[in-house]
Amino acid sequence: MPQILLLGAGFVAGPCLDYLLRRPENNITVACRTLEKATELVGGRDRCKATSLDVKNADALLEAVSQHDLVISLIPYTYHPLVIEAAIKAQKHFVSTSYVSPTMAGYDQAAKDAGITVMNEIGVDPGIDHLYAKQIIDKVHAEGGKIDHFTSFCGGLPAPEASNNPLGYKFSWSARGVLLAAGNTARWIEDGQVKEVKSPELLTPAAVREVPIYPAFAFEGYPNRDSTPYPERYGIPEAKTVLRGTLRYKGNPAFVKALADVGFLNDDAQPFLQESSPAIAWCAVMARLLECGESEEELEAAFVKKAQLADSADRARIVAGMKWFGLFASEDVPRKSSLLDSLAEHLAIKLKYQPGERDMIMMQHKFHVTRSSGKQEIITSTMLEYGIPHGATAMARTVGIPCGMAVQLVLDGKITKKGVFAPLTPDIYEPLIQQLEAEGICCKEELALI
Repeated sequence: MPQILLLGAGFVAGPCLDYLLRRPENNITVACRTLEKATELVGGRDRCKATSLDVKNADALLEAVSQHDLVISLIPYTYHPLVIEAAIKAQKHFVSTSYVSPTMAGYDQAAKDAGITVMNEIGVDPGIDHLYAKQIIDKVHAEGGKIDHFTSFCGGLPAPEASNNPLGYKFSWSARGVLLAAGNTARWIEDGQVKEVKSPELLTPAAVREVPIYPAFAFEGYPNRDSTPYPERYGIPEAKTVLRGTLRYKGNPAFVKALADVGFLNDDAQPFLQESSPAIAWCAVMARLLECGESEEELEAAFVKKAQLADSADRARIVAGMKWFGLFASEDVPRKSSLLDSLAEHLAIKLKYQPGERDMIMMQHKFHVTRSSGKQEIITSTMLEYGIPHGATAMARTVGIPCGMAVQLVLDGKITKKGVFAPLTPDIYEPLIQQLEAEGICCKEELALI
């Protein structure tokens, strides 16, 4: 009977756990640094137990991994190398939803020598995006065609009726992570040229573009991290454009850029935001950042100037949004060391999903294709998933379920590849797509002539 070790009890762990427990032979140990979190996730589930585990304790981690057939790592990606090391020593398989970092990739040969599967990037993005992109690319190539341009946008968003706030956004994962991602440098290939933008230019018209998908939605997107390895990863060296991006409702990037311009993406510790510091109001923090008085009128004028909104069509909307969030008001600031962390804590409360509200995952690949006959076409592959009111979010389902499927396919001997890898080959993506579509999770393909 397979023994599975699940590290982490976050929001995506529940759907993963439930999927694996469909098989009556599976037994699962949920391990967290905090026993209470593991116990809460386990709840009344059969064939499932909770335990406390600190993955930084190498001996305890190795002992736990050794007692199982496979380990799932749903903890922060910075700890994955520790878990992979233990999996290699214990000769146990490993699955995660995270990107393959250079450090993780460095364990490839050791994993092969140990005879174990170390599979990663099997959530939604990365994950489901890879499966459908590679399936279409490989089919076009097999038919003698080529990919001229490839773009892919994905966003975890509130459903339209829940986008009722100035950012058009709510948090189904770490607020800190969302804000940090907005400050990343991005690289992509467009019309044969490598382009790069750094924060906060990532959120300006230099990188932000309208992304039309369905008429009922107004989307904007901007590049996500580094797309330049994907001509090689996806096997499309012929592509003149390769861009993987983040999707947001229209107006969100401009608002986040204004927050960045003021200094809210600063992750440095601030003396006045330490837990031991005296209470401080948002208006006082804003006054420090803007070097002005604390009245709403002074703060608004200084904010408009620093965020360069004087001649912007977004001025009234963004100023009203700052007031909606209480950032010019006398409400106390959560003292979390840095401006980034304090804002993340504040927004996580303001932008929390309310009972019964739905989230949404929207993803679309777009391929400009030249067929062997010379005919040019556009192929789109689109996925729209909604969360279940009072149930699992779309984000949790589209991350946790693919992860659970990959685990089951490894345990069943249907994924046998060894070493460190992502699901980019037909022997991996085909069975996963088949399983996903059986769950009703799929991309819908459409074809149009250019």
